[in-house]
Amino acid sequence: MGYLKYLAFRIVNAIIVLLIVTFIISALFVKVAEESNKAAMFEELMNWDKTEGKIIKQTAGIEEYEKVKATKIEELRRKYELDVPYWEKVINKAIRTLELDFGTTKMPIFGTNNVSKIIRVALPRSVVLFTTATIITIILGLFLGVRAARHAGSVFDRALSVFALLTYSLPMWWTGMMFILIFAYKFGLFPMSSMFEPNDTLIDRIHKLALPVLTYVFVAFGGWAWTTRNIMIGTLQEDFIMAARAKGVPEHKIIYGHALRAAAPPIVTMVIFALLGSLGGAIISELVFNYPGMGRLYWVALQQNETNLLIGLTYFFTVLYLSGVVLADMVYGFLDPRVKVGASAKM
Repeated sequence: MGYLKYLAFRIVNAIIVLLIVTFIISALFVKVAEESNKAAMFEELMNWDKTEGKIIKQTAGIEEYEKVKATKIEELRRKYELDVPYWEKVINKAIRTLELDFGTTKMPIFGTNNVSKIIRVALPRSVVLFTTATIITIILGLFLGVRAARHAGSVFDRALSVFALLTYSLPMWWTGMMFILIFAYKFGLFPMSSMFEPNDTLIDRIHKLALPVLTYVFVAFGGWAWTTRNIMIGTLQEDFIMAARAKGVPEHKIIYGHALRAAAPPIVTMVIFALLGSLGGAIISELVFNYPGMGRLYWVALQQNETNLLIGLTYFFTVLYLSGVVLADMVYGFLDPRVKVGASAKM
């Protein structure tokens, strides 16, 4: 019962945060859209004034021109939704966003104007690239980190620590550019662009994804290994590990059955946030590799001032982050009972 209360408390917290964030992003982007619509309305009115308005002024006189112009302004205000009060638009936008009705874009993207369909096209592409690379990074980082912790102070441990600090300090976009220069331009092992073509086979797509995945793993796995190594070294010095060794428990059982489980909460949190974060893609890295994922889509939305798409993507990223927090809390409560006891005591 205590665990269910703990879960309900965390989920309600996440829902309240989601409502507040949705209202804030609606208020911000509706204001941006309103200013953009005012500029568009002014431009359309100027064009009307130079053509149809000029003819009316010359043929029917200035009084008739003013009447028609006032009617035209009202028509344009309705067209660009400038006749609706600002806060009414914010509330309507927030409700539609919560209902996953993000509206449409001004220009077609991926062959459609529907924001939900656009996100559904870009999301699997980010999953294929970044989630795959993240899983490889996690497995490699955990394996090497545990191995380094078991042989702390050895040549392997020192070499891994130096390599991890070196690669993790490199910007991914810069490393991607260097890899393109070396492996794609100089040696021709990979294509310069990772953009999929309609007639690409499965092998072609894997070939195009290989260099971005290699770049991501090269930059990120050292940090995972170094962090895992430091967590495991602290755990391996605990009294229960010493007691297990004194009882003659096999070393692999101590490492994977006792130490790794005790060190699991921070590692599981890192895994959850890394996997959920991979769904959002990466703007600069996707631009470097010309890959049409979620990160590049956000950049296109900024460039084209697509406020509906920006709201949809920001809402999606917010839901991802809050899901990660709730999931991490659930796992923490399961792995460490002290966490849920503390939360229940405050309720």
